[in-house]
Amino acid sequence: MNVSKSALCLMIASLSCLIDLCRLQQRAGAPQIQLRLAGTRVPNEGRLEVLYNGQWGTVCDDDFNIEAANVACKQMGYELAMNWAHSAKYGQGNGPIWMDNVRCSGTESSLVECESNGWGVTDCKHSEDVGILCSTNRLRAPEQPLMATAQHTKKIEEVRIKPILARAKASMPVTEGIIEIKHHGRWRQVCDQDWTLNNSRVVCGMLGFPGEIQPNVKFYRKLWNLKMKVPKSRVKMLSQKKMYWIHKVTCSGHEPHLVYCNVLVSPKKLKPACINGMHAVVKCLTATQLAKLNENNAKKGSKNKEPVVRLRAGPHAGEGRVEVLRNGKWGTVCDDKWNLVSASVVCRELGYGSAKEAVFGAQLGQGLGPIHMNEVLCTGREKSITECKFKEASVAGCQHEEDAAVKCNIPEMGYSRQVRLAGGRSLEEGTVEVLMEVKGVKKWGTICGELWGLNEAMVVCRQLGLGFANHALQETWYWQGAGEVVMSGFQCIGNEMSILHCRHHSVVHCPRGGGRYSAGVTCTDHASDLILNADLVQESAYLEDRPLNMLECAHEEECLSKSADDMSWPYGGHRRLLRFTSRIHNIGRADFVPRNGRHTWVWHECHRHYHSIEVFTHYDLLTHNGSKVAEGHKASFCLEDTSCAKGIQKRYECANFGEQGITVGCWDTYRHDIDCQWVDITDVSPGDYIFQVIINPKHEVAESDFQNNMMRCRCKYDGHRIWLHNCHTGDAYSTDLEEKFENQQRLTSNLV
Repeated sequence: MNVSKSALCLMIASLSCLIDLCRLQQRAGAPQIQLRLAGTRVPNEGRLEVLYNGQWGTVCDDDFNIEAANVACKQMGYELAMNWAHSAKYGQGNGPIWMDNVRCSGTESSLVECESNGWGVTDCKHSEDVGILCSTNRLRAPEQPLMATAQHTKKIEEVRIKPILARAKASMPVTEGIIEIKHHGRWRQVCDQDWTLNNSRVVCGMLGFPGEIQPNVKFYRKLWNLKMKVPKSRVKMLSQKKMYWIHKVTCSGHEPHLVYCNVLVSPKKLKPACINGMHAVVKCLTATQLAKLNENNAKKGSKNKEPVVRLRAGPHAGEGRVEVLRNGKWGTVCDDKWNLVSASVVCRELGYGSAKEAVFGAQLGQGLGPIHMNEVLCTGREKSITECKFKEASVAGCQHEEDAAVKCNIPEMGYSRQVRLAGGRSLEEGTVEVLMEVKGVKKWGTICGELWGLNEAMVVCRQLGLGFANHALQETWYWQGAGEVVMSGFQCIGNEMSILHCRHHSVVHCPRGGGRYSAGVTCTDHASDLILNADLVQESAYLEDRPLNMLECAHEEECLSKSADDMSWPYGGHRRLLRFTSRIHNIGRADFVPRNGRHTWVWHECHRHYHSIEVFTHYDLLTHNGSKVAEGHKASFCLEDTSCAKGIQKRYECANFGEQGITVGCWDTYRHDIDCQWVDITDVSPGDYIFQVIINPKHEVAESDFQNNMMRCRCKYDGHRIWLHNCHTGDAYSTDLEEKFENQQRLTSNLV
């Protein structure tokens, strides 16, 4: 049988189409499933679970590979899979094992398109449950339908203020000018007819400003008339064709975005498109300007009043867990009924614009302390969240897993254009380069690595919109930067908006030169957050007179006061020790792991353990004037997961030279009977003191919030017994209560 080439090609093409059609039909009839990650509190990592036929189950690790992990991660909205884990690394699941021998090519859009044994067909046990680690970067979300009510509004992409005056164009941020809206890829101006301050409020909020004010419309009308000194026919043509008008905008003022307003795009049949042709103008107020205006308008204004709301642990400026001050103590907000309107009240109260996202489920970290508010309902016009309606969270039974957070709109300041990362393997790492003007010429240069630390790195990462700093590098020989060192000697607090706002040398001084000794950073969206359980410290504290012969190892590791060196060892007396139990929680969104790798850990023969961090905590006894009378320190003898919250699997265990760290949602407990878990107070006189503990004191490991790393207690010692009371983390009280905590004893002494 002779078959021509063309006929053969036609047969192959037909067969290919038939196969594709079968695949499409297969997909159309495929069951709808949902995926989730369980076993950790890190959103992009955990045990892979599948919702099929109304029941959650797991996936067996047989034949599972990185391609299957990629399909699962993308199905859950992440860019790709970083790794996968076998043998129930994230704990054993419950229910059926829905999928086994999963084989994917990596191009599938859902796990249902991959080959497997069939739903529920498996010979596995839950000890073989598979886990995956997805990238932190999310896939670009599909466009959501707008909630605007106008018939002609289909798509609002962006909003901007176009300044007119030359000096306004050169300054940042831009707060005054003509409103322009990007609609279907084209910038359009807005007619000024019926434009109100409510409209301006919404626009200013979207652009990161907390307030608005009436601009000088007469001035802009004059400029417009000068510009339009042309024949009427020309004005008509401009108004209809060149300007592409938004005909009308109607907002009530509480909307967080223009898409919630009534926006009417001028249809082609509407002539003229904009009556009189004048564009709408807005004037926004920065946080400083608004505060000054409110102060001038207030009849009785108290200056320097302590704020009653704050954000904690957010990876970017204007983001974080919402905390409010009530009865002198800071606490969180439960996310029941949490929405954009209430979130916008918080954002404006803090000097930002409206909220771009109301965040639920402690996605920006959990608090540890009281939960003050639940079911918060705001109208959008309140000056503070404390003015909104709410229920007491204690009545609702909320947990910190439900802590609310916000992401606020912030003004464009141009800071991200002042700095860049070069030479890194990804966009989140590299040598830090700054844009400097030298003799009228702008050029990029590096920063000297000398004195460069985590605080400085945090500022750079936030300035670039890359979240937290994971590492601060003083040597970057494996990356290639611009080479020439143009700045040095940086000292940042850590909350500056730009690295150029930090203190630094006026003249470059770099002892080891540039090149490989330039500053570098690695950034991340997720960081750990350690906090000490203050109540447990208070409950467990006691005194012990311990003989010298039982303290030789502790003496060798310098856990005693200096006076111990002069004693007759090992039978020359005893040391008086303030002992207590410390339980350190990781409430962040990433595991707390030592900065240095295992190969650098130091072996201590006496205690038979490795030190992964040389000084993990500081223990100090202070006078009320702040003078130190006794001190102690705790190296990370063994940094591990002692216990974890329900549903979270331990990941770190020191036995047999294991990995050290604290998993998210777990805690490391140092019992009172462990060596060096004390302060040596042998030389301390009876009296009233402040007992202070600081975790991660040198900021060796990155955290999302260093402000809660300190714990303080009032301490009374009568020479025989000791009492700790009023123990709290350093940022848990109001300023007034904290000052009272420090000064009460001093004031009492003065009165006596």
